[in-house]
Amino acid sequence: MNAPAVPGLEELRDLLALAPFHRWLGLSIAEVGANELVISMPWRDEIISNPTVGAAHGGIVSALIDLTGLYTIIAMGGAARATADLHVDFHRPAKLGPLRAIGSPVKLGRQINVAATRILAADGTLVASGRGAYVA
Repeated sequence: MNAPAVPGLEELRDLLALAPFHRWLGLSIAEVGANELVISMPWRDEIISNPTVGAAHGGIVSALIDLTGLYTIIAMGGAARATADLHVDFHRPAKLGPLRAIGSPVKLGRQINVAATRILAADGTLVASGRGAYVA
């Protein structure tokens, strides 16, 4: 059996840019390592759900965890056609400043792939973490 093809950085960036939602969020793949993928997301006032605190909506943070996990699987040579399960833990509000999502594979399988993601604020503080399972 042949090993799955591992896409290059430019191919990953092109894949990420296909979806209008990803473009609207301003997502970009910052780094790809042997066991890690980093996606950056610039701050947008439109993602604020609590103007009193200035915090990003949890759905946006969850989407960033989901997408980072999915693209982590793809970057590591796995397949990710759809999200089968997603778990998110919110540690503190995501406030003004770009967000950095760091994904790493947990399991690359034939039917289900799993990735873990951490979301860091501009100062490196952990704001959320999660784990997604993706249909291969």
